[in-house]
Amino acid sequence: MIKKMTAVFMALIFLCAICLSGCGGEDTLTLNVYNWGEYISDGSEGSFDTILEFEKWYEETYGTRVKVNYTTFASNEDMYSKISSGAVSYDVVIPSDYMIARMAEENLLLPLNYDNIPNYEYIDDDFKGLYYDAEGKYTVPYAYGIIGVIYNAAEVSEEDALGWDLLWNEKYADKIVQFNNSRDAFGMAMYKLGLDVNSEDKSVWDTAYNELVVQRPLVYSYVMDEIYNMMESGEASIGAYYAGDYFTMKDAQAENVDLKFYYPERTNYYIDAMCIPSCCENKELAEIFINYMISEEPAVANALYTYYASPNRLVYENEDYISEMGGEAMEILYQRAGDFALNYDKNAYHNLKPEMLDYINGLWETLKIN
Repeated sequence: MIKKMTAVFMALIFLCAICLSGCGGEDTLTLNVYNWGEYISDGSEGSFDTILEFEKWYEETYGTRVKVNYTTFASNEDMYSKISSGAVSYDVVIPSDYMIARMAEENLLLPLNYDNIPNYEYIDDDFKGLYYDAEGKYTVPYAYGIIGVIYNAAEVSEEDALGWDLLWNEKYADKIVQFNNSRDAFGMAMYKLGLDVNSEDKSVWDTAYNELVVQRPLVYSYVMDEIYNMMESGEASIGAYYAGDYFTMKDAQAENVDLKFYYPERTNYYIDAMCIPSCCENKELAEIFINYMISEEPAVANALYTYYASPNRLVYENEDYISEMGGEAMEILYQRAGDFALNYDKNAYHNLKPEMLDYINGLWETLKIN
């Protein structure tokens, strides 16, 4: 009898708490954001804390608390596996172009209400209506860039630092790291051989696979974010990665490390964009967050922190941003990229048919276990 009365009493308290919370406007909203590692200004070393500042701004603006649950992924493929499984719920994700195309095709994205994203007007028109979102329904570009080769000049001869051949140079066996995702690893071999990275011909992928088999004994490790520590410390001497990350590594390099960077003649041009997945539980809040991310202060702070090129005029026209980035970064990220829009379509990864993706994944698994 006492247990029953206690249970009833506790239930009444719980119901009252819900009522008071709802009536008093004290509910805390939740926003789940899923992004790449090292891809947002996080308050470290005195930097702008994007998530904390958004939470403060939202409460001041709307009078309601919001809690952002921010988690990271290492590759587009990892992100896709989680979203497509249906086992998790995220409100904002930031995939790359080819994965966005795949997710849209599989109905894993929701169309955006751009009325809630007025800062979209500051995104350069060259980055709108591209192949992965031709009708401009699903995306707000966040950052873009080109994959290049990073090497330690204290150990690697300048004469050897040419094209993709450096990552197949036997002289540097066990000092080379390779992407730990199939699309970028195969892409590297295909750019090296002059092959079409969007081919639907299995024999083309077989040729690239054979090139990766040749490289396999030279590879110290297959990596994603692990490349930072390996290159910064000198544990690895050669690796291909996203241009912006070169500057992050360079800033943290050890005394005996002298990191350099170059673009091979053929390489991947990519765009990462903010999207709302179909599992989203608060779409309007997600759109407000996206709009905040492309407002000037957080957009500049994120671009400074990540060292990635920004498609946002509020960033690349900001004098403080230009000054703080410095000449080498502005040259590599912007000037050396040339006319990104003209080069993008022929160098970007496109979404492939499901049977081709399955075939590539089979080749990749075979490579990794041998």
